[in-house]
Amino acid sequence: MEMATETAGPVHVPADRAPQQLTTGDRVALLRFMLLMRSIEARALTLYRQGKVPGSFYDGYGQEAVSVGAAFAMAAEDRLCILHRDLGAHLVRGVEPERILGQYMGRAGGVTGGREGNVHFGDASRGCVGMVSMLPDMMVVATGMAMAFKLRGERRAAITWFGDGSTSRGDFHEALNWAAVQRLPVIFVLENNQYAYSTPTDRQFAVNPVHRAESYGMVGESVDGNDVEAMFDAVRRARERAVEGGGPTLLEAVTMRMHGHAAHDDMRYVPPELLEAWAERDPIDLQAARVAALGVDVDALRAEVEAEVEAAAEAALAMPMPDPATATDGVFADEAVPLGDGDAPWSGWAEAGR
Repeated sequence: MEMATETAGPVHVPADRAPQQLTTGDRVALLRFMLLMRSIEARALTLYRQGKVPGSFYDGYGQEAVSVGAAFAMAAEDRLCILHRDLGAHLVRGVEPERILGQYMGRAGGVTGGREGNVHFGDASRGCVGMVSMLPDMMVVATGMAMAFKLRGERRAAITWFGDGSTSRGDFHEALNWAAVQRLPVIFVLENNQYAYSTPTDRQFAVNPVHRAESYGMVGESVDGNDVEAMFDAVRRARERAVEGGGPTLLEAVTMRMHGHAAHDDMRYVPPELLEAWAERDPIDLQAARVAALGVDVDALRAEVEAEVEAAAEAALAMPMPDPATATDGVFADEAVPLGDGDAPWSGWAEAGR
């Protein structure tokens, strides 16, 4: 049984131990996706404060490596059950920034066409499954998809993300148990970001949740969730094991929620010194240092991403609001929705031969 030892904090993976499968272009792409995620969410937060994003707003500031690294390791035919702090996975799969910003504002050009504002969206043609709010229900969804893959004899895997607070719900245990018993090709990414809303991890459980993997009969591994290359490597290995019949994997991505639970939360309950300590392990800064050492102009990359997001924001603001007459369109499917092979900027890691 592959089990990691319990960790009290992030484990640093030196740059010289980077996964050999990653090319320089890949490492730059990982940084770019993280920069894009942070910039889009920062722009969306401004729009929220301007009253242009209805409801509340949730972001994944400081957790960009968890979704980007994991999604980058998946193949085009795999399915991703993406949650509210994992925007990077949508970006890796090719969902356009203007459609995401339009989604936040409830515009007709958003991912759901204005039928749902905020974070409950997915793009089936890109292999992105829309989330539901009762966390961690998407663990059960991912398990069901993996069951279908196994029954059909397909070499595909499903992956989902969830927070540490989710481990206290029954869905977590039901999904782990069924996936382990059936040896399903599914990867569960536990984003241990230290707080379930305002409850710290030491008030939630007396044992590291990743150790529960052993009790269910599956592989468990703790990963530095602020290291995008470590995340990539862990998920790459988990996916390979899954499609080879080795069963599911529970990955604990050790990270920190650097913003409140949502935009309305000032997170006064978090000790400032804890945030200061984690700020020194910012995932973007870590990857930026790595690619800068390879001779890449990181400042130019940042400027390019900022310009792209500003153009996307202008396009989203120009989108019309949805026509009320179309409110019931798409409630029921008249025909099967085609599930594409992931129209993303890359062809799928498993097929890339790297």
